[in-house]
Amino acid sequence: MRNIIRLNIVTSLFLTSSFLFAEEVAEEKELRDRGHSVQQVVQNVLKNDPKEVQDVNDFRAMFKNAKVTGQLELIYSAHNIKNNPNPYATAIGGHLLYELAEYKGLNAGVEFSTSNSISALSGDEKKKNTFMSSADESYTEMTQAFINYEYSGFNLRLGRQVIDTPLADSDDYRIINNTFQAAIATYEINDFSFILGYLDRWQGTDAGLDVDNAWQDTGEDGTYFAGMTFTCSDTQSCLDANAWYYNMSETDTNTNTLGMNVANQSVYFDISHHLKIGENYFIHSNAQYLNQSEEDNSGIESSIYGFMFEFVVHEDLGFSVAYNKSEKQSDKQSFAGYGGGTLYTNMDNMIIDNITKDRDAQAFVAGITYTMGDFGCLYAYGDFDGEADSNDKKEHVIEQNLGVEYNPNENLTFAVICTISDDKENNGSPSYGFNNTITGGYFENYRLVAAYSF
Repeated sequence: MRNIIRLNIVTSLFLTSSFLFAEEVAEEKELRDRGHSVQQVVQNVLKNDPKEVQDVNDFRAMFKNAKVTGQLELIYSAHNIKNNPNPYATAIGGHLLYELAEYKGLNAGVEFSTSNSISALSGDEKKKNTFMSSADESYTEMTQAFINYEYSGFNLRLGRQVIDTPLADSDDYRIINNTFQAAIATYEINDFSFILGYLDRWQGTDAGLDVDNAWQDTGEDGTYFAGMTFTCSDTQSCLDANAWYYNMSETDTNTNTLGMNVANQSVYFDISHHLKIGENYFIHSNAQYLNQSEEDNSGIESSIYGFMFEFVVHEDLGFSVAYNKSEKQSDKQSFAGYGGGTLYTNMDNMIIDNITKDRDAQAFVAGITYTMGDFGCLYAYGDFDGEADSNDKKEHVIEQNLGVEYNPNENLTFAVICTISDDKENNGSPSYGFNNTITGGYFENYRLVAAYSF
């Protein structure tokens, strides 16, 4: 279940980044662009902001005015694991996107991504960390190849592409992010957006960096989804609302890296209110609900609700609390989706999905962020508690996330991240995503990140 391991410490670190590091951001955008969860914000920090495609009136100008964008990343990741070898790795890589200008609403793009271990700074055998650039220490893939058509509020994109929805997302938390082979149609009118989509394959760190089988199926018949979003334009009091439906088909557990059949029908709702009080105070209130119904004896069935509140002072100091509750479904569990998931309490290592099987579970996360100039820092504390299941087995994991970020300019980012995860019931819950190499229920992870965007 390594797809549910997140680099949410970085997300939490930048929970207020859309305020704290932007020098000239419109008040309306400040109110609306808050992350609905700590996990979502990291994707805006570690990857390039979308570049506007130029509209041209000549076919040849599509190529003449094409844009090249990308990102170069260097990441060192080391673990301190109780009674086990401590895997570590250093990798360098990134992605390069070539996108044509738009002619009569039509354009296209192709992207290549790569991640390569630096052997001298990486462990081998039992000390190898394969999450950086695959077991072969090198991963290169054509991660995007799409055609896009836009006309009067309507947009259609076909091919390999980046997707960011509640249960299928890019989850850009390491060098290789998730991309999908999909067809997506979007129609925007006033403050509403309507989305219809189909995706049948995906790749990325969450799907497993297997160079021989990079692209994984999202079910025998793929995954269908539909969404509706609403965003008001009020600059003092702004409301966001989302409604999504997913139909995920049966998955062959012998051929997919998730190791589980995820067939289910999922319904997701959230609503957020962003309020500016005077010139220096902001309040962000969020609520969410996820319901999953089992298909094809997959064992995926859940009912989860959550709340998140954040108070920001002078755009420098932020306080946030988040809560999720999962109700017991006999011998069933929840599924975070193809990517990082959408729950408010997601942290670096733990999310509530890890402990929802056959039990009532709840998670509480509190965090504080502070920025000064180009620096930002965070401390977050999470408590994940699962009641006894049918075998009288409980779960209780405490996780602490600490981090520091430095942004000398808009293109360059440095970060230091520390995660401490302690399984109080000693059931090995923190081991998710690390090939079950962690025993004793305790580990630490340290990461050094440098990223340059262009």
